[in-house]
Amino acid sequence: MAVPKQANSAPRGNGQTRPARAKQSGARRADSGQPLEFGELNEHVGYFLRRLQVAVFSNFIKTLAPLDVRPAQYSILVLISANPGRSQSAIGQGLNIERARLARMLHELERRKWIERRAAPDDRRSHSLFLTETGAKALVRIRSLAARHEERMVELIGRDRRLHLLDLLREFG
Repeated sequence: MAVPKQANSAPRGNGQTRPARAKQSGARRADSGQPLEFGELNEHVGYFLRRLQVAVFSNFIKTLAPLDVRPAQYSILVLISANPGRSQSAIGQGLNIERARLARMLHELERRKWIERRAAPDDRRSHSLFLTETGAKALVRIRSLAARHEERMVELIGRDRRLHLLDLLREFG
């Protein structure tokens, strides 16, 4: 896809362009203070889901910053807690996390002594995942912060809308 030349560009000696300096009087003309028109993006579910995801993840990361837990790490800990002894591949498939990325996250959770991998009794090539005692204690604190995050989501979108959104999204999850 070709990238159009900027309207305010001046040629460089090497044939490329560089932004021209805006005249003092017109420096803010491009941003007139008018809201942007979003055209057909207003009809794209994916666009608004992504905007919502960015807002939700941003608040989650900020809320859980004291424990330095990311959304995917939280999801892994919750699934291991709910499914002790399940295989690494089952947890990865359940969360739709590709193998290499999951392995890196599990390594980090092991480093923090929150989980442990044990050779599966029926297949030594596979690993079963368990929370450690330290991980279970951390998860109590993490869940408390995650609940605070969910309260913030209720404040933003309302209790009924949140429940309705969850129902809609569960149909596709």
